[in-house]
Amino acid sequence: MKKLNEIKISGISLPLYAGLVLILAIAIALGKLPLNMLGITFMLVLLGHLFYWIGQKTPIFNTYLGGGSVMTLLLAALLNSFHIIPKNVVTATNTFMNGGGFLDFYIAALICGAILGMNRNLLVKASARFIPISLVTMVIGFLATGGMGVLLGQGFGHSVLYISMAQMAGGVGAGITPLSQIYSSALHTSSQSIFSQLAPATTLGNLFAIIGAIILARGFAKTKYNGHGVLIDVDKSELEKPKMELDASKIGVGLMFAFGIALVGVILNNFVPKVHSYAFMIIVVFILKATNAVPKSLEDCVVMFNQVIMTNLTHAVLAGIGLAMMDLSILVKTMTPSFAILSLTSVVSMGLASWFLGKIFGLFPVETAIGAGMINNSMGGTGNIAVLSAADRMEMIAFAQMANRLGGAIVLILGGILVQIFS
Repeated sequence: MKKLNEIKISGISLPLYAGLVLILAIAIALGKLPLNMLGITFMLVLLGHLFYWIGQKTPIFNTYLGGGSVMTLLLAALLNSFHIIPKNVVTATNTFMNGGGFLDFYIAALICGAILGMNRNLLVKASARFIPISLVTMVIGFLATGGMGVLLGQGFGHSVLYISMAQMAGGVGAGITPLSQIYSSALHTSSQSIFSQLAPATTLGNLFAIIGAIILARGFAKTKYNGHGVLIDVDKSELEKPKMELDASKIGVGLMFAFGIALVGVILNNFVPKVHSYAFMIIVVFILKATNAVPKSLEDCVVMFNQVIMTNLTHAVLAGIGLAMMDLSILVKTMTPSFAILSLTSVVSMGLASWFLGKIFGLFPVETAIGAGMINNSMGGTGNIAVLSAADRMEMIAFAQMANRLGGAIVLILGGILVQIFS
């Protein structure tokens, strides 16, 4: 028993953790798990930390296959695929993650803390180079996927409309959902049928992006191309972050400020609906940081809040994504060699393009390839978290969201034009 107590999962002894899992299992079996913030949060935190721990302890998987992050996504998705978790619980989880605002909560903390906690000079220098690279990379991915479609007999138009643009649209809610409506309006068909054609590419592209990020992070870990989470080479003193003692009242202040900025993004989105609220939030925080408008004491409060959320909820978010938002059955049904090759072409071409462009413009190639190449094939905010977590690059969330939301907005605008040309 003493040896079992020495085994810790997120600071909790194994016997106590097993007891908590038993409580969860009984509640689900009896149909008594509260399908609200209490029950769903308990389930996701408990399963997320457990699956992450398993991934980190599994040989080979923890070294070459993404470790805890990928294991959490995979095991959570399998719980849904094999109906181990009841359908009503999965549905409630999806509602909680999206409609309930759990992802908004997490991403608001992440973006504000990541940008305000970053060195100002590093942020300004890196952004001026990163954004153009991200946009050029998207053009290259678009042309490469279309060209491969011609070679495979799938056609340029079909390949770019239903695979390339689906993967670059920025996810489901802010990506392929409005894109399917744009296509259906032009083609005079139901948006649901269009959505079902776009969704597989979005899902598979995200999986390939996770694998690509892992390969880049692991394969070039000890090379000069690796910035270890930093885009641009700067003096090490600029990267040093003073240790902060967590203060409960300051964490509350950080929460209020981060959520206030998130609401500013929502308000601005009301006036310019084509630009996502996340994009506006990034722009506002970026301006505040670049102009030194936020006092250091307030910055520290937001960074504290970020640390608390990152430490306690990242694994829960991954569990939620896997359980409610990764449908493995859709992939199995649509997986044909040509479909897989086209999806992979988008990821590989954008990864290679951003790698070399990053090198040319003085950015670390590994970080640029992950942040501009892999991320622009991910499922928006949830996909960004999955890709960066697998590559151990969560400090790049602000750049990831920047690339994803800006690129997604451009895809939606172009989608309405191109669907009329290629259809």
